[in-house]
Amino acid sequence: MHIEADIYATSPAMTAMLCSKNESVAKTLMLLMELLGTYSLPPGATYPIAHDDIWPKGDGCAATGDLDCLGNQSVVEQQNETRYEQAHYKCEPATTIEELEAVARFAKSSSYTSFRTAVKLARPGSASPAESLMFAVLGAPMRFGGFGCCSLPMGGLLLNYRIDFDTLAVNMSSGIPYAICDLYCPAAGVDNEYNGIGHELQNARIHDGNRNNGLKAMGIHVLVINRDQMKDLVALEAFAQTMHRLAGVRFRYRIKGYRKRQAAWLNALRAGIGLAPV
Repeated sequence: MHIEADIYATSPAMTAMLCSKNESVAKTLMLLMELLGTYSLPPGATYPIAHDDIWPKGDGCAATGDLDCLGNQSVVEQQNETRYEQAHYKCEPATTIEELEAVARFAKSSSYTSFRTAVKLARPGSASPAESLMFAVLGAPMRFGGFGCCSLPMGGLLLNYRIDFDTLAVNMSSGIPYAICDLYCPAAGVDNEYNGIGHELQNARIHDGNRNNGLKAMGIHVLVINRDQMKDLVALEAFAQTMHRLAGVRFRYRIKGYRKRQAAWLNALRAGIGLAPV
């Protein structure tokens, strides 16, 4: 859109293409997942992430109120590890897959290779940076460093998929009518749930237990991934292997040096939302 002389406004999809110039596929993918999702990182995160810096920063746990200070982390690790499942705002999606694909067909320059690739990997529906990270790690093809779960039948992985409960499931869940699955694998009948800080509260644990009972009554396996496991490649591999096994698909690496690729992919994705490498 032409605003005035030498001033133009571009759509979110076009802006994403411009921002992706000479950036990595992983970093571009995390941007697209945000634009396609129902969350937005705060404005203060834009500059640090664009310059491969950590966000947010603080001198200690009390400095920002947005740091994960639980567990056996060192002070430095505590300062660098944000509650990224909390540090975002709810919003409507800024663009669609169709708009991104249209822009990708326009972006023929080699400078936008990462953008074209990221568009093919992205999916709509993420509700938080943590869900985007979980999807990109478990779902991306193995050649990138992911675990290839998006290649499973019936759509691979679906973000925030709603499952309506039947009467038995409603009764087992103490009246909950449906469940929204963080990351659902239809072929395996698996709901991957990311358990962040909010799920550790007593009321949340009770609700999660009732909800999971309802899903079990529907014949759905519930796998819970906590924030420590999101940094553990061996644990993430086990989740992927489980989904492949339940889907009746053999899990096998066809690349060399897969663990190094996985570590590089995970850290590149984390950088895309301002997290320190692991």
